[in-house]
Amino acid sequence: MHISDGVLSAPILGAGMALAAAGTAVGLKKLKEDKIPQAAILSAAFFVASLIHVPIGPSSVHLILNGILGLMLGWTAFPSILIALLLQGVLFQFGGITTLGVNTVIMATPAVACYYLFAGVVHKPGAISYIASFACGFLSVFFSSLLVGTALMFTQESFFEVAWAVVIAHLPVMFIEGLVTIFCVGFLKKVQPELLPKWSAAQHQAALDSRTKMVEKQV
Repeated sequence: MHISDGVLSAPILGAGMALAAAGTAVGLKKLKEDKIPQAAILSAAFFVASLIHVPIGPSSVHLILNGILGLMLGWTAFPSILIALLLQGVLFQFGGITTLGVNTVIMATPAVACYYLFAGVVHKPGAISYIASFACGFLSVFFSSLLVGTALMFTQESFFEVAWAVVIAHLPVMFIEGLVTIFCVGFLKKVQPELLPKWSAAQHQAALDSRTKMVEKQV
């Protein structure tokens, strides 16, 4: 999903830098002090997951986790992903420095989109939570692969076939990311549901009361 240096045209690189800067500014503005540790942990998870990759032409196939990252961070996904990509480029020459803005937009924009699409339903009980979680993971990778293809095609029309290859190659990753997101959301609902988005104060208090009762029974 990373695009390497020397592939994209200057206008695409410039547009990517501008959009990434705008998204990062919004994300930093919305980042509250108590959410910094959570953002750091998710950024580290993204960093590790996307290091294991299989090269495909000017791009690569790997786990991304931008769906669950966007679900939990919203706009803060932009600075979190930007930092992870910067470290990957500097430490491992993975991706690129000139394409840092474009790669950030490719992975962070779908993350924010999935937040707005699914944040209101993943915490709900029943099958709707699992469906929304799978769709969040699946679509985050699908949207990212479409953005990769778009960036390549706007650079050079001859990249059309490569763009389609990137989308098709990521189909297995889309399903895997969907299943991983189901697992992550299900785990959080059991151990710390307040980390999920749109978790109301009433639900938070109910969860605390439930935990208190469990502790009292054990004592």
